[in-house]
Amino acid sequence: MTRVAAIDCGTNSIRLLVADCDPATGELVDLDRRMTIVRLGQGVDRTGRLAPEALERTFVACREYAAAIKEHGAERVRFVATSASRDAENREDFVRGVVGILGVEPEVISGDQEAEFSFTGATRELAGQDHLPKPYLVVDIGGGSTEFVVGEEHVRAARSVDIGCVRMTERHLVRDGVVSDPPCEEQIAAVRADIEAALDLAERTVPLREAHTLVGLAGSVTTVSAIAQELPAYDSAAIHHSRVSRDRVREITEWLLRSTHAERAAIPAMHPGRVDVIAAGALVLLAIMERIGAEEVVVSEHDILDGIAWSVA
Repeated sequence: MTRVAAIDCGTNSIRLLVADCDPATGELVDLDRRMTIVRLGQGVDRTGRLAPEALERTFVACREYAAAIKEHGAERVRFVATSASRDAENREDFVRGVVGILGVEPEVISGDQEAEFSFTGATRELAGQDHLPKPYLVVDIGGGSTEFVVGEEHVRAARSVDIGCVRMTERHLVRDGVVSDPPCEEQIAAVRADIEAALDLAERTVPLREAHTLVGLAGSVTTVSAIAQELPAYDSAAIHHSRVSRDRVREITEWLLRSTHAERAAIPAMHPGRVDVIAAGALVLLAIMERIGAEEVVVSEHDILDGIAWSVA
């Protein structure tokens, strides 16, 4: 066993996994898995820069993660940064801060690299499940971007497009600096048009409709699953490998788009940091399912973070 630490810093959240990995057997044992909403991508789509307050929230989380890594005695650490830090003019401020706290340089990976990590993390344990036919389409709906990966044992094609839940919310669902509560039909139509254009772009590279099993990753998808199951609290075990039908996703999405901030915040499994962006994230998921004709989505709690851990091991 090799003890590793993987950090995934996205547009909306930063996550840590400390695990024991055995490449010979394919076993990965979690020791510490946690997530913090830092909204690093706050305003990046509009300004092209990481906001000082967003950087400070991220550095606070990094200090907590550094303490956890030291406590568990991880032998190797890999820090991967995705959409927001790819887009920002001042990403060197981010890099210097992370190095100073964790002693490792964040790797600002490409969308294609992000997709490969997501695919590995999501599908490694699905291989023996014959009721989930290949090829898989792994969809990772993040804050700034969404990754599409088609493959069997390995990636066949991948593409990242800029339709994350934070980006869509800030671009279309904000009026006078405040998230519309709820959005009007014109705003929803604008989000939908952006999503459809991005799906057209993704289909130029990735054969989305050839997939037989849709696997959904990240907080928007897992939260939709929690709502579908009416969980009294967020429960990773109940969410992992759950299945949600397209009709149920549509029902939940339509409700989220009609609901107020207070109504969404009252959902027991809703993380406070997702209240304002979950409607856009759910709409991305629904549009994907409608585009490819998927009857259901298989929800995975294992994703890019697990893929990063395996890459270290």
